[in-house]
Amino acid sequence: MEALNYEVLEKSGYEGYILKDAPVKVLQFGEGNFLRAFVDYFFDISNEKAGFNGKVALVQPISMGLTELINKQEGLYTLYLRGSENGQKVDAKRVISAVNECLNPYDKAGFDRMMEIAASDDLDIIASNTTEAGIAYDPECKFEDVPANSFPGKLTQVLYTRFKAGKKGVVVLSCELIDNNGKELLKCVNQYIDQWNLGEDFKTWVNNDNIFCSTLVDRIVPGRIRDAKEVEKLEEENGYHDELIDVGEIFGVWIIEGPKELEDRLPFKKAGVNVHVVPDVMPYKHRKVRILNGAHTGFVLGAYLAGFDIVRDCMHDETVAGFMNKMLSEEVIPTLVDHLDENDLNEFAAAVKDRFNNPFVNHELMSISLNSTSKWKARNMPSFLQYIDKNGRLPECLTMSLAAYIAFYSNDIQELTDAGLVCKRPAGNTYTVSDDRWALEFFNDHKADSEEELVKAVLGNENMWDQDLNKIEGLTDKVVKDLKLIRTEGAKKAYASCL
Repeated sequence: MEALNYEVLEKSGYEGYILKDAPVKVLQFGEGNFLRAFVDYFFDISNEKAGFNGKVALVQPISMGLTELINKQEGLYTLYLRGSENGQKVDAKRVISAVNECLNPYDKAGFDRMMEIAASDDLDIIASNTTEAGIAYDPECKFEDVPANSFPGKLTQVLYTRFKAGKKGVVVLSCELIDNNGKELLKCVNQYIDQWNLGEDFKTWVNNDNIFCSTLVDRIVPGRIRDAKEVEKLEEENGYHDELIDVGEIFGVWIIEGPKELEDRLPFKKAGVNVHVVPDVMPYKHRKVRILNGAHTGFVLGAYLAGFDIVRDCMHDETVAGFMNKMLSEEVIPTLVDHLDENDLNEFAAAVKDRFNNPFVNHELMSISLNSTSKWKARNMPSFLQYIDKNGRLPECLTMSLAAYIAFYSNDIQELTDAGLVCKRPAGNTYTVSDDRWALEFFNDHKADSEEELVKAVLGNENMWDQDLNKIEGLTDKVVKDLKLIRTEGAKKAYASCL
């Protein structure tokens, strides 16, 4: 079967939207599955729905990458967005044609092409996702390197070339998974300007004429389909061979921090996609952490003890799903309404339920359970404490969730191994708790404690919570009561007691 390119796609009879020729308006550092299923998808929709008429040039961020494969397929690839939307199964296929080419800057020709695009009148946007480690200042980088090894170093080279060509500033959309990613990237660029003595005029242009945006990205991208038979079936249906098939969940939202006028400069609002320009990205980060991630950590440990293994199965159980829904609607969302619209929060929570019910993803509870001590502290503790502060009483579901955390880490402890703390499930099989060593050793040291002793020790461990939670009125007694209920009646009945 022939490999995908424009000629082969036309012969295949594909009837979807395709844009073959357009100027390069976006330079993107990163060519992996996530960016192609997220950023490039949004630009592709913008070409179709908003007349953006722009192509994306991808830059391979490290010396090994997908340049040859992407260029062989003339930038084309098949994207499947799969999941549940409004309770309905969705499996949507789209051939993405927004990508113009992929460059390897570690090759002289690729570096020169990157600089050619940098100096062009058409370039308006630079996007990136070079992993969490990508936004880092490396003082070993030199201006004359071809290219600078670090991503901020490469970006500084690109911006300097653009400045010297007398071109307008660009919008920089940083998608790396760190807080304040745009601000941190600009900080690194300024360090290189100083280190390389590139001048105050350039520094002023970088900081005043360019917009460095911190962004929040949210879409699960499993990436390539690993089932060879499924790939064979899809290629038979498509009529071409595609080495770059990509898969993401149907849900996707991109929050971009920037001035209001940026909405008109970017094509996304006109395209009607789920991309939003906001003055501050942090409330939306809190929304994601507390609702999406907090829901996971809040219910999965007890659900595992209750006999469940997959997130989707939990969503089909009235008790577990009901517990999660009550936790979100009555205990988590009310702590966020001071900074975000309540309807927006409820819509996001409804989308989370759809995402957890994804028929294409078998998301194992044990994989979510990794490092639950720090996760509960980061994802659930803020809602827990703010609820108490706001209402003057304990949140029933979040308190039960804390008891479930203790139960999961202490259930019939067998031994402490290099792999983790081996516990025994009520159903009979053993499971291994994975976390920081000090946390595992703590629970192992307290395995002979009574419920009262254990709860008091856990809540009083300031290394876990940065405070003594025993000081919260009524909490110790309530967690002891919940832990006993989980151990005697089972986690499912304990969850049901909160409904």
